[in-house]
Amino acid sequence: MRQSGAAWVNIQSGYLDEGNGPILQPIPYGAMPRLALAWVSTIAVRNKEREIRIGDSAAEFLRLMGMGDDGRRYSTLRKQMHALAACRLQLGFKGRTYNGQPIEQFDAWIANRNSKQRLLWPGKMVLSEGYFNSLIDSAVPLDNRALIALKGSALALDIYSWLAHRLHRIEGRGTKLYWKPLREQFAQEYTGKDPDKDFKKKFVPALRKVLAVYPQAKVSQIRGGFLLVGSPPPIPYKGGPLK
Repeated sequence: MRQSGAAWVNIQSGYLDEGNGPILQPIPYGAMPRLALAWVSTIAVRNKEREIRIGDSAAEFLRLMGMGDDGRRYSTLRKQMHALAACRLQLGFKGRTYNGQPIEQFDAWIANRNSKQRLLWPGKMVLSEGYFNSLIDSAVPLDNRALIALKGSALALDIYSWLAHRLHRIEGRGTKLYWKPLREQFAQEYTGKDPDKDFKKKFVPALRKVLAVYPQAKVSQIRGGFLLVGSPPPIPYKGGPLK
């Protein structure tokens, strides 16, 4: 679980039928599931549809996400997509808790162990109605070129998505954020002698990568943290006022 001020998020693992009954999946981790969910979410907002085409093969889906079709990625893709499809998401804020599942339907990628051929690639992913509605309400599409550029860093992808959703809502002189709450939001696993300092060493380079692909973002370093100033979203929204 991660918490930032009054808001918190918790991701739980779930079960997926892989052809022979339910299999408990791990919690999704790393850059690949972040990139996949950001990609399908952006397409869903753009097309205003819950059903997202993800190519006719694993290789095509990898290419759509800008990751190349290196066969060595297939096992990681299979594991993380199954984990993502099975996971449940909890969001809490000031006494209200949301329980949901981002993905409503994703047919498991089943392999034939004898021929080592992939028999089934689902070809589509269906987002849950609740998650899809939250995307439409937020209406902050991400730039796929930026996602591709940041694909090697899970932290950079998290920072990019966070800034894209937060900066356009900031008014006035901006918001100051300091290292401890930033670490608690992005990396609670840092628990050493000086966790804030250790986190800073990872966060600053990742932020620089994000600002290189999101130049509209008005973020400046201050003593003890950062100042966020209201900025336009990565892609101008043409469907009405942002919420």
